[in-house]
Amino acid sequence: MGKNKYKHLLVIRLSAMGDVAMTVPVLNALTAEYPDLKITVLTRAFFSPMFSTLSNVHVYEADVDGKHKGILGLWRLFRELKTRRIDAVADLHNVLRSSILKGFFVSTNIPVIQIDKGRKEKRALTAYKNKVFKPLKTTFQRYADVFYKLGFPINLETARALSKRVLPERVLELAGSDSQKWLGIAPFAAYPGKTYPFGLMQEIILSLNDTNKYKIIFFGGGELEKKQLQQWSDSCQNCINTIDTLSFEEELALISNLDLMVSMDSGNGHLAAIFSVPTITLWGVTHPYAGFSPFRQEPENSLLSDRTKYPLIPTSIYGNTMPEGYDSVMSTIVPETIINRITALLEAK
Repeated sequence: MGKNKYKHLLVIRLSAMGDVAMTVPVLNALTAEYPDLKITVLTRAFFSPMFSTLSNVHVYEADVDGKHKGILGLWRLFRELKTRRIDAVADLHNVLRSSILKGFFVSTNIPVIQIDKGRKEKRALTAYKNKVFKPLKTTFQRYADVFYKLGFPINLETARALSKRVLPERVLELAGSDSQKWLGIAPFAAYPGKTYPFGLMQEIILSLNDTNKYKIIFFGGGELEKKQLQQWSDSCQNCINTIDTLSFEEELALISNLDLMVSMDSGNGHLAAIFSVPTITLWGVTHPYAGFSPFRQEPENSLLSDRTKYPLIPTSIYGNTMPEGYDSVMSTIVPETIINRITALLEAK
């Protein structure tokens, strides 16, 4: 057990999907090192399936848009959590909502350690003037540092990825059981500066489809994106669209069985990586130096936009800031480069 002999930790990480997914290998390492430690993860209900196979880890669902909304809702949440006899809190989010919860716990002498997000270094990395372009500490290590301060050092070098999950019947019906290799593609991201151009992605998909070697499975997106992906799956015999077809738990099982995932700097890449699926990520106005590369992926799997032509990259941490003239940064990652990397990884399996 840790130096302070805590038996039950509350771990707070409410959003976003990729950041929540990045907690999984860290918690896997923590529970392997300290098997008697009880972990309660406070997160949104939707994310619960990520943690379902972790030993001694339980999810407490935060209804931040309902009964846990606002200060009174957070007070109600704190009272609910207190009944679980929490010994200490690891705040891996460090936003206003979790800081309010921190105040409640500290007022009852329950210690709280919050993640150091490295905001100063990240501002320097994304600065337009006097940019300090160097790799920062990974988010995985920032999470691990919180547990170290609570008395639970862990070695991320020995952290295990999650095992493949059993494919539910509905997934088998959707994907079939032929001998093609399964290639996941998640072509969308939250911001345009992180999304590969639609026309270039279509060129990649058509080229891969024509080989008849791969089953191309699309992930992610809303209603508009669903229509775009459906056009591809309707016109390409080897393409499958999963949007609004599978539950999140079924989707995770499918992702865990992929031979390869291609994604933007987005949550689906992190979901694949926690299952040790080789994951190619495409980077636009963001950059791996910010510390958000998927778990244990080779550097060659991060395909980067041209910083010689666009020297302000990264322009922001999350891709929500794009300077004038930077709307075409991802076009500098040519389709041939992506296809060659996909082919190299799949043919090596």
